[in-house]
Amino acid sequence: MRRVNLGGALEVSALGLGCMGMSEFYGKADEAESLRVLDRALELGVTFYDTADVYGMGHNEELLARWLPAVRDRVVVATKFGIVRDPDDPTKRGFQGDPGYVRRSCEASLRRLGVEFIDLYYQHRADPSTPIEDTVSAMAELVAEGKVRHLGLSEPAPDTIRRAHAIHPIAAVQSEWSLWSREIEAEVVPTCRELGIGIVPYSPLGRGFLTGAITSPEDLGEDDFRRHNPRFQRENFLHNLDVVAKVRGMADERGVTPAQLALAWVLAQGGDVAPIPGTKRVRYLEDNLGALEVGLDDRDLAAIEAVAPKGAFAGERYPDMRFVSGVTPTLN
Repeated sequence: MRRVNLGGALEVSALGLGCMGMSEFYGKADEAESLRVLDRALELGVTFYDTADVYGMGHNEELLARWLPAVRDRVVVATKFGIVRDPDDPTKRGFQGDPGYVRRSCEASLRRLGVEFIDLYYQHRADPSTPIEDTVSAMAELVAEGKVRHLGLSEPAPDTIRRAHAIHPIAAVQSEWSLWSREIEAEVVPTCRELGIGIVPYSPLGRGFLTGAITSPEDLGEDDFRRHNPRFQRENFLHNLDVVAKVRGMADERGVTPAQLALAWVLAQGGDVAPIPGTKRVRYLEDNLGALEVGLDDRDLAAIEAVAPKGAFAGERYPDMRFVSGVTPTLN
């Protein structure tokens, strides 16, 4: 397994594992299978595991806590705070980043995970009512106390990254990045590279669309949030299927799966990139890790660019893009 150094301070496996789907959003999960995925990932060299306090309303951290005691010294655990969900209606969301909330969230995550410290602690989304300087100062206090080792930001704007980094070094920025979503290439990636911050792409398989396994909305369960995602709707879905068919054709020519080609493209974006594809099944985990053996040269990258250039996929990333930009009102 190759290694990536995030922010010059935190070494992780070149491919991590996103654990969100083991608890929520992508249909029903099997906890026993999820634990097998965690075991198999570590066996194959994955050391980087990503969760958040809101995944399953705390369930995802608790799931990891069942697995971590025997492996804690061999893995890097990343979790997040800052998205607030209404316990009575989890579809209602807001953002919070005031210092008191940062501390309470960290203490709660430490308890749920059953660990003494968090390796990488992200602000999940910016709180528009709290200056980023106040939030990161509170996060820095947690580092000074030994409760957190490194700091990160998820889906930040370039100016937010600069202001946060001026308060305390930011090791990693986590944002959606794949052939499916390339918005961060314009400003976020250059900002991170200027400041020496690692990049952790989430949803590097376009929420599963780039695997080629989804050919109809009916392939998704009734409780799968992608049914409400704009890119999975009507004309957008049909357009996006056409693009994926071209990616699949290129994968077939190389004798690899579409998922492996798509992940190899993300891995080829730089030595400071550590994608975290999520899965809750061992067979998909093993397929994803095969991407590490797919070498892409400049000619390959140019050929992929020709069939899936920036903006090739139709539809917004989320049903409500305010969730990304951080302007949704904070819930009390």
